[in-house]
Amino acid sequence: MSNSSNGSAVWRNLFSGKSILDGSTEAVLSKVPAFADLSARDLRRVAAIVHKREYKAGEPVFYQGDPGLGMFIIREGEVSIRISEREGEEKELAVLTDGDFFGELSLLDESPRSATAFCKTDCSVIGFFRTDLMELIKENPDLGMKIVMKFAEILATRLRKTDKELSKVQSQLDRLMSRSAKGKTSSREDRDGKDKSFISKPVQET
Repeated sequence: MSNSSNGSAVWRNLFSGKSILDGSTEAVLSKVPAFADLSARDLRRVAAIVHKREYKAGEPVFYQGDPGLGMFIIREGEVSIRISEREGEEKELAVLTDGDFFGELSLLDESPRSATAFCKTDCSVIGFFRTDLMELIKENPDLGMKIVMKFAEILATRLRKTDKELSKVQSQLDRLMSRSAKGKTSSREDRDGKDKSFISKPVQET
């Protein structure tokens, strides 16, 4: 299993939001980058359409491969983000906690879930689904598109980080391949030299 703290750095919220009323849905939403710049009035509009859900420790929020319906924001608790590998084992990518969010890609893309979200503790979460976003865009286009653009910005930032990490991994692989190739060449040259030495050695008659 991978180091959760490193994975969490990719998933964790990058900005702190303004406080409306401690513990309120608006206060939780204000800590999410996509909603952080909204006015108190707009936050109340979003808070009025989101869904509050409770999960017990050990329960999944969704499974890898499930239809992507929307995003979740953790009001309280810990959620593990995991992927299933070919060998059937699960790899933990991140552990998210209060104020963190996940699943936001499904607001813009209808692809199946790319990972499983599993509650490590009892969790209280807020759900914001694609149907809610579409209805918001219909009723208040300016507010809806403002949220869409912020999510697009968040996803672009994450993609840039992923590209940088992939570039580092590729560079490391290239160096390893280069060292491996040099090692094989050197070994082959040493072996060929020994063979030639054996062939050129005169045979003494007895």
